[in-house]
Amino acid sequence: MDKLGLIAGGGTLPVEIAQHCERSGRPLFVVRLKGFAGAGLAPYAGAEVGIAELGKCVRALKRAGCRSICLAGNVARPDFASLVPDLKGLMLLPKVIATARKGDDALLRLLVGEFEKAGFAVQGAHEVMEDLSLQAGPLGAYVPTGPELADAKTALEVARAIGRLDIGQAAVVAHGLVLAVEAQEGTDAMLARVADLPAHLRGKPGAGAGVLAKAPKPIQETRVDLPTIGLATIQGVARAGLAGIVGEAGRLLVLDREAVIALADELGVFVLGVEPAKDSP
Repeated sequence: MDKLGLIAGGGTLPVEIAQHCERSGRPLFVVRLKGFAGAGLAPYAGAEVGIAELGKCVRALKRAGCRSICLAGNVARPDFASLVPDLKGLMLLPKVIATARKGDDALLRLLVGEFEKAGFAVQGAHEVMEDLSLQAGPLGAYVPTGPELADAKTALEVARAIGRLDIGQAAVVAHGLVLAVEAQEGTDAMLARVADLPAHLRGKPGAGAGVLAKAPKPIQETRVDLPTIGLATIQGVARAGLAGIVGEAGRLLVLDREAVIALADELGVFVLGVEPAKDSP
């Protein structure tokens, strides 16, 4: 197996990938992004790099003998005026700022392109660790009923529609009504908004109604930004009085899978994978 360069932001995903490489015997070098990567990555060989230090990042990866890279973890959009770039980052900065006006997806595609120009193969987290992605069918003990399946179908249609407009990745539908769509606030904040709605529009913890759907945008660079669910998502769905979650098989990452299944079963939340739409990229 070739050596993987893991460019790591925040959250549990980079740690899961690092642990997977360790278990499977794949050589690993971790680039920890300053201000984002968590302490759980400290034991792994690597380097700490600023978010605008592209030259330093590439040199570190090449010195380590990495041929493939994986970008994983949470990285907030920076204040470009406060960045401290190295020379390569400085040369790219005007293009980055111009591209950022077109949205986060355009910015990620630019970044992936720069690493490919430097000679690296870019792998998605789900390609490095195949069991990260949701499979078709229910995940856990709970299976959606007829009305829940109808809400799941509508919620996925809405999520795909807002994705085509480059708005967000997620939507909530209950009793056929659209209760919320995700924008820049993220899924957790959207679910908190749903929890503040009148209970008759959704449900209540333990007797949920309605479905959260997550789907990648058609223009999305799926190697670096697939939709994700984890323990916080399950908790947010339960607090919002929803019955479950639906996503596209192979196109939704499940973090802390065993813990997610256990919590979903405990809280009575279903997680369902369905086949992607025929026109999905």
